[in-house]
Amino acid sequence: MSDPASDSNATDPDRPLLTHLLELRTRLLYAGGCVLVLFLAVYPFREPLYTALADPLMAVLPPGTSMIATQVATPFLIPLKVALAGAFFLSVPFLLYQLWAFVAPGLYRHEKRLIWPLVISSVLLFYLGMAFAYFVVFPLVFQFFASATPDGVSMMTDIGEYLSFIMTLFFAFGASFEVPVATILLVRSGATTRQALAAKRPFVIVAAFTVGMLLTPPDIISQVLLAVPVWLLFELGIFFSRWFEAPADGRPVSEDEES
Repeated sequence: MSDPASDSNATDPDRPLLTHLLELRTRLLYAGGCVLVLFLAVYPFREPLYTALADPLMAVLPPGTSMIATQVATPFLIPLKVALAGAFFLSVPFLLYQLWAFVAPGLYRHEKRLIWPLVISSVLLFYLGMAFAYFVVFPLVFQFFASATPDGVSMMTDIGEYLSFIMTLFFAFGASFEVPVATILLVRSGATTRQALAAKRPFVIVAAFTVGMLLTPPDIISQVLLAVPVWLLFELGIFFSRWFEAPADGRPVSEDEES
């Protein structure tokens, strides 16, 4: 007698896809709910939060100058956007967990044990990238912009443009600092090997500077400050991936993995 469950799957080949879509919807609702709750918690602190974000630029502006708002609604909308951005960045640990939880059903048991180490390392690297942008990149870039201002020109930055600028850099550096995790996942999944990645080092360096050119403002300082850490983090990922090459499920090791 045939199994009714197998008959149901045979007559409904789209069921696995529907199950994945429902799971994805659930994870997205959880993520959206987390961001909303954190937004409500962060909103009362929107003014001091914006002041902290503006400090790197305000520190290099000439005395007596300030940022400006060129749109009527900007003074109201910018603090609102700051609170929303703060809620998003604070929710990164939960968002990454939801991502890994969505992927987990397709992993082997020994691979599922890597979820928490990967979540923790991903969160730490993302925040490390943001901290690097705030404490290292912003002061250097804004000092460069201020020193490059021609004589007779007042540097009066629009607060909306400034917020867009720093949020782009925050996200660019936070995402770029995930390179070690991506490298380890590529090796662990069998998509490539540590030796193959090391052989592509020149292409990775070129790609790092290309990404730095695309994701950062058109100045050499921020491009280099993004490209060099990406390259170094790639090397770090190659170093740590040696402990993730050998499969734990007993399957044969490929010739590439043995070399």
